[in-house]
Amino acid sequence: MLKAISPIDGRYHSKTKELSDFFSEFALIRYRIMVEIEYFLSLANERLQGMDDYPRNMDDDLRHIYQDFSQKEAEHIKDIESRTNHDVKAVEYFLKEKLDEMGLGKYREMVHFGLTSQDVNNTAIPLSIKEAIHTTYLPLLASLKEKIQELSKLWKTVPMLARTHGQPASPTTAGKELYVFADRLGSQIFQLQQTPFKAKFGGATGNFNAHSVTYPGVDWIAFGNRFVNHLGLERLNYTTQIDHYDQVATLCHNLMRINTILIDMCRDIWTYISINYFSQKVVAHETGSSTMPHKVNPIDFENAEGNLGVANALFSHLAEKLPISRLQRDLTDSTVLRNIGVPFAHSIIAFKSLNKGLNKIDLNETEIMDDLDKNWAVLTEAYQSILRREGVAEPYELLKSLSRGKDHIDRETLHSFIDQLPVTSQVKDELKRITPFNYTGLIDL
Repeated sequence: MLKAISPIDGRYHSKTKELSDFFSEFALIRYRIMVEIEYFLSLANERLQGMDDYPRNMDDDLRHIYQDFSQKEAEHIKDIESRTNHDVKAVEYFLKEKLDEMGLGKYREMVHFGLTSQDVNNTAIPLSIKEAIHTTYLPLLASLKEKIQELSKLWKTVPMLARTHGQPASPTTAGKELYVFADRLGSQIFQLQQTPFKAKFGGATGNFNAHSVTYPGVDWIAFGNRFVNHLGLERLNYTTQIDHYDQVATLCHNLMRINTILIDMCRDIWTYISINYFSQKVVAHETGSSTMPHKVNPIDFENAEGNLGVANALFSHLAEKLPISRLQRDLTDSTVLRNIGVPFAHSIIAFKSLNKGLNKIDLNETEIMDDLDKNWAVLTEAYQSILRREGVAEPYELLKSLSRGKDHIDRETLHSFIDQLPVTSQVKDELKRITPFNYTGLIDL
């Protein structure tokens, strides 16, 4: 681990290891074998010439090849690849060996029949992405969203000075401002859950050429649709030799928006910590600085922000590059697509850091209340609105003259102003009942 080039497989391995089941070289080989075997069995279902006497009682034995796939078998496939210099062909040869061992050698040439390598890759990889999202990514994101909601409801009635352009603005509540992020995440999670996962499966240039010329009596388009649906995916109807990746780009942009929302939250929480609105629970064994013993740094939010940025840079490149291929195919998608797990890993690191950070913050209500008490000028919005209702001439201008650019506007200043207004005593009382602590609007969490 100490010699790993990427922190994903080094420093952060403990946080990303569950993704190995979906995005490692071992996982990619296993998913390819799954696709090849399920395809072989689907061909057998068609009772094609040459497979019409295939013994169906061997189906489970064949499936055990990928269900019980081992590290030793993966290493054997890599050894075959070292000779073929082709990763998918190595899988094909491995499966032919397996058929020979199982007494099914007469059907060995139906392994990979009519396929190009991208029929396998562009089915295996979307399947791995789908399973990674539903097994690992979404549960972690849902847990993070639930933590944000929990804190939001805990602090939903705590008034807090808002800041627009960094300047004091109409008060809000601490819970509502945090809930904004939960609500934004909810919209993106909904979109992610609606995202279809599609596969390219149609032969060398997408038209089932070899299939149709060899077995012209079969409806290969219907077959392809059934097969891909059987794997839990949707088949792309019109492709070149490869997936056009438009849906992968859509997915990447969705994941980028999720990360961007979380970057926004990281920066807001970092700022609240810096102005002492949030305090951090001290963990006894942790060190904040190598030279300044007093420091409790917001490292979890900084770590998350950095990893989310790396993830977005990679998701952006995948979204921009993958849909572009010269004519019917070039090989640039292959090496780029091998990195699909990397931005997922950086995102997962960030989710876990954020969850840890959120569990360490407390609300510093004393500081928040002090800040509100120093900023009575934010009530000028409320005052001028009520004065508009009462028909007072140019109320905005009156309050602007009173407050804009003034160093200190306190309760007494505002109440003296109210006493001079041409309104009834009832309206004056109404205005005086408004404080920075209760002028928080409508909060419904």
